[in-house]
Amino acid sequence: QVHLVESGGGLVQAGGSLRLSCTASGITFSTRTIGWYRQAPGKQREVVATISSDGTINYVDSIEGRFTISRDNAKNTAYLQISSLKPEDTAVYYCKVRSGAGTNYWGQGTQVTVSS
Repeated sequence: QVHLVESGGGLVQAGGSLRLSCTASGITFSTRTIGWYRQAPGKQREVVATISSDGTINYVDSIEGRFTISRDNAKNTAYLQISSLKPEDTAVYYCKVRSGAGTNYWGQGTQVTVSS
């Protein structure tokens, strides 16, 4: 059974930083692409960053270089470092992994709230 757990969210002032973690189990983590997504209130879920098994990284243009995705395969964990937080970054942040069979697995999400 694939299981993803996100952590590290919280309430932070604008300009602050957070590091989100996504720990996976039940899957060969090192061979999978990991994606970080976010869903703001009243909006659709959107991808913010992905990191492939070979370390190839992609970011959505709108994050303006403030996000850094990384992974530690020894810990089955992916990270999303967010700096210079803005109120519009307020959202639930999710990680996703797709199995070799093509099934998407999501964590429960971690809330990030940025106060102005």
